[in-house]
Amino acid sequence: MPAVLRVRSALSRSLDRALGMVVLLAALLTITEIGLLPLDEPGAMVLLALPLIFVVYVVSGLLAWKRRPSNGMGSLILVAGVAVYVGGIANTGVPVFVAIGAICATLALPAVVHLLLAFPTGQLPDRTSRMLVIWLYALSLVLQAPGYLFDPEGPYPPFAIADLPVVVEVFELLQTVIATILMVVTAGVLWGRLRRADAAHRRVLIPLFSYGIFTVLFMPLIAIALDRVFQVDPSVRGLLQFAALAGVPIAFAFGILRGGFARTGELEELGTWLGSADTSEQPLAEALARTLGDPSLRLRFWATDHLELLDAQGHPTPRDVLADPGRGWEEIVLDGHGIGAIEYDGAFLDPELVRTAGRIVAIAVERERLTAELRASERALVRSRGRIVEAADRERRRIARDLHDGLQVQLVLLALEAQQIATAAPRTVAERATRLRLDIDAAAADVRTLVRDLVPAALIERGLAAAAEDLADRMPIPTEFASDVADGTLGDLVEATTYFVLTETLANVVKHAEASLVTVRLALRGDFVRLDVADDGVGGASMEAGSGLRGLADRVEAIGGRISIDSPPGRGTRVWAEVPCVSS
Repeated sequence: MPAVLRVRSALSRSLDRALGMVVLLAALLTITEIGLLPLDEPGAMVLLALPLIFVVYVVSGLLAWKRRPSNGMGSLILVAGVAVYVGGIANTGVPVFVAIGAICATLALPAVVHLLLAFPTGQLPDRTSRMLVIWLYALSLVLQAPGYLFDPEGPYPPFAIADLPVVVEVFELLQTVIATILMVVTAGVLWGRLRRADAAHRRVLIPLFSYGIFTVLFMPLIAIALDRVFQVDPSVRGLLQFAALAGVPIAFAFGILRGGFARTGELEELGTWLGSADTSEQPLAEALARTLGDPSLRLRFWATDHLELLDAQGHPTPRDVLADPGRGWEEIVLDGHGIGAIEYDGAFLDPELVRTAGRIVAIAVERERLTAELRASERALVRSRGRIVEAADRERRRIARDLHDGLQVQLVLLALEAQQIATAAPRTVAERATRLRLDIDAAAADVRTLVRDLVPAALIERGLAAAAEDLADRMPIPTEFASDVADGTLGDLVEATTYFVLTETLANVVKHAEASLVTVRLALRGDFVRLDVADDGVGGASMEAGSGLRGLADRVEAIGGRISIDSPPGRGTRVWAEVPCVSS
C-alpha cells in the first residue's frame, strides 16, 4: 500500500484551531437556545428540533470545510445553519431574539437554495442562479415584513405600525405563490444541470440534486397542502419541514467528500511532505490527486523534444484525452521551461489552485519527467533494435534470393556450357568459348552490382564526400551538393550510416516528392556529421507514414545519432541527420 500523505503543516494546524473556535461558539449558541426554550410547554419536540438541526448544519459544514478548505461549500453550509438558528430563536421568548426571529423566520429556504445552486464550487455559476438567490433572499425579508408590521398580535408586536389583517393575508399568499414559482424554477435549473453532467459527475450530483429538488419543492408545497387545504396542525407541518431541512447539510457534506473538489488547505502540507518525507513510497501524482481532491488527476511530462506529453510510464497521451473539453490542463514550468502538465477535472477544480500545486511540485515533476522519458527511450530502443534486426533479416533474405535465383543459376549454366565445349566439335569451340567468356563477364558484372548495392565502391575507395557527390551527380533531378567533410577522416560505420541515410532520402525524393530541385549539405559540427537534404516538392512526408524513414531513424539512433524531418504539405521536405563521429 502506498504511503498516505499525513504531514501536518502550520496552515493546517491554524485551520484546525479556527474551526475549533467555531465549534466552541456553535456549542455555546446551541446550549443558550436550548436553555431559553420553554420545553415544559406543548410542542416542545418541535421547538427542540431547531437547535438540533443547527447542530447538524454546523457538524456537516465543519467537516466539509476541514476536508475542502478552498471550497466555499463548507462556509455556505455554516451560513445556512445560522439562518436556521436565527429563524428559530424567536421561540426562546427573549424580546431581542423574538425580534430577530420575526425578521429572519424564512431565511432558511433561500439559504438552502443558495447551497444547491452554488454546488460544487461554492460560487453561483451563472446569472440565472444569482438572480434566483437574490429574489429568494429579498422575498424572505421583504414579503415577510407585513407579517410583523401590520399585525399587532403577530410574531413581534412592538414592530407593528398598523392593524391591517387583509394586507397581511394578501402578502402571505403572495409570498407563498412567488416562493413556489421560484422553487419550481430552481428545481428546473438543477434538473438541467443534472442532465448536462457527464457520467462521472452524475455519480456525485444525482443523490444530492435529487434530494435538493425534493426539498425545494416539498417546503412550499407542503405549506400550501397542509395549512390551506387539509388544515393540519402546524406542528406536524413544522416537523416535516424540519426533517427535510436536517437532511440538506448531510447530503451536501456527503457530496463534497465524495466528489472531486479542490483542497488548498493541504497545499502547504504537500510542500512539507515533498521536503521532509520519503516520497519514494507514494507516487507524486497520487499525492497531488489526494491533495487537490480530484481522483481523476493525472501528471503528464514533456518529452525532451516537446513533441508529445508522456505519462509516468513513458506512454504518449492519447489524442482523445488531449481533445476532451471536460479536462483541464495546467502547464508546470521550471526555470522558464515547460516540463509537464497537470490534467484535471475542469468542471470542479479551480485552475489557480492547480497552478499553485504545479509550482510546489515542479522539481519533483522534473525528476519524474526524466524517469518517464528514460522509460520511453528504453521502449523506443527495444522497438528500434527489433526493427533493425527485422530489416537486416529481410536484407539477408533478399541477397540470398538474388544469389540463388540469379547468380547461382548463371554459374550453373556456365558450368554446363564449359562442359559441353570440352566435347564439342573443333569448328564450334572458338565461337562457343567466346560466348562463354561474354556470359562470364555478365556474371561478374552482376557480382559487382551486388557488391555495390551492399557497400558502394566509391564509398570504399574515395570516402563519404566523394561518394555522396557522385550520388548527387547521378540524380535525375537537378541536385546541388556542398560538403566540408574531408575524405578519410571518418570511421567506416559513420560513413556507411550517413551514406545509407542519403541514398534512402534521395530515393524517396525521386519516388514521391515531385521536386524540381534538391540540395544536399554535408558538414562537420563538433563531434557530429550533419547531413541536410531538402527539396521543393509536395511535402507531406512523415516518420510514421512508412518503413523507409522509420528505418533511417532506427539506423541513426542505433549508433547514438538523431534524425528529424520537416515536411509541411505543399512546401517541400527537409531531412537532417546528425551522426556521431568515430575517428578512423
